[in-house]
Amino acid sequence: MIGFLRGVLACRKEDRVLLDVHGVGYEVYTSARAQEQLVNEKEITLYTHLQVREDAMALYGFLSEEDLSMFRLLISVNGIGPKVALSVFDVFSSNDLKFAILSGDTKSISKAPGIGPKTAQRMVMELKDRVSLNQAFEERLQDSASDSAGTQSADEAVEGLIALGYSATEAFRAVQRAKTNEPATAEELIKAALKQLM
Repeated sequence: MIGFLRGVLACRKEDRVLLDVHGVGYEVYTSARAQEQLVNEKEITLYTHLQVREDAMALYGFLSEEDLSMFRLLISVNGIGPKVALSVFDVFSSNDLKFAILSGDTKSISKAPGIGPKTAQRMVMELKDRVSLNQAFEERLQDSASDSAGTQSADEAVEGLIALGYSATEAFRAVQRAKTNEPATAEELIKAALKQLM
């Protein structure tokens, strides 16, 4: 198993990069989102997944271990292969995808290339209990430091609803629906979310 590759970016193609690791060129499939982030980069590290088939071997590369973990969750879903899973990252960051799964937002998920409504529903059904709500909030806090107060209120509201006996998915979905553009405390979000749940 090849866990990661660190080397010089020799060239970029439409759906892959050629990585020079001490004189050996590794062809690694990457998402369009990753390709955008590799502009002007010379030495890079890609966390990789090796797919072995009877007729071929392919490496899929990601800029973070979080993306690699999410990719592996996606390919565990029946009907989602590596190429389709990789295309999901053209549309979503790992964290946005986690929130879409937890909130059951199949409409947004089905916008990814190769993901239809039925596959999106299957993805939500199979992954909603394997995606961590707390981890998703922590990552959102890191990604959105400027909006930390609003995110913290939402996090506390979800935790409050879970303490009242609602599932993490129900709580998250209700808080997302209750949120407005106006700042709100956790208590205000819980009251608004409870109306959604009734």
